[in-house]
Amino acid sequence: MMGPAHSLSGAAAWLGVGAATAAAGHPMPWPVLLAGALICAGAALAPDLDHKSATISRSFGPVSRWLCEIVDKLSYAVYKSTRKPADPRRSGGHRTLTHTWLWAVLIGGGTSVLAITGGRWAVLFILFVHMVLAIEGLLWRAARGSSSDVLVWLLAATSAWIIAGILDEPGNGASWLFTDPGQEYLWLGLPIVLGAIVHDIGDALTVSGCPILWPIPVGRKRWYPIGPPKAMRFRAGSWVELKVLMPAFMLLGGVGCAAALNVI
Repeated sequence: MMGPAHSLSGAAAWLGVGAATAAAGHPMPWPVLLAGALICAGAALAPDLDHKSATISRSFGPVSRWLCEIVDKLSYAVYKSTRKPADPRRSGGHRTLTHTWLWAVLIGGGTSVLAITGGRWAVLFILFVHMVLAIEGLLWRAARGSSSDVLVWLLAATSAWIIAGILDEPGNGASWLFTDPGQEYLWLGLPIVLGAIVHDIGDALTVSGCPILWPIPVGRKRWYPIGPPKAMRFRAGSWVELKVLMPAFMLLGGVGCAAALNVI
């Protein structure tokens, strides 16, 4: 999938979680619903850190391009060292390490640890990074071009500061789900795990599939490309993604938001 579809699917997924918790009698505070949807939208771009032409590679200027090159090389090294004989040879690391359930869990867990040990500035950093990615993904037309980078960063920084301030207010969600002292913002890892998993599922629907289950072997392959039957797959950026899936994600997200807020 392309970046915009990934971000929309991430936001819709978190809003669906909000609807589910509301139906279970434990509704999210609205700031958690908002912040989680934006974080999840941003996190749904992050697995493409292994792709030098992806949206995330352009989001933070030279820093993100350099990081993408490192992750690509790391992913390729892991692929070569763990592949089984039936896994094909390849020349790069795209859709390998960062497109697995294990990566999603490690990144989400690491984010939660950073949030509860790093204090307010760590929380602001996490929010800022994912606000930038959410803007790049959801508002891709307005965010195109290097001339808009500074404006995107300023908008993301302002949004992160405002959202953190709202979440810090009593009852607004800093301690949502994890209520013991010192566990404020421990939940921040959840939308990041969800966003990464949703990204992987989206890529699994495309022609190449996605090795979500690694390192669990499937048959004679350790990097088995999970996906539906080939007749049901589509190419990234095709009309199926643009005309069917993206409108569906927007509709599902709207319904999920309304249900999470008890509007319907």
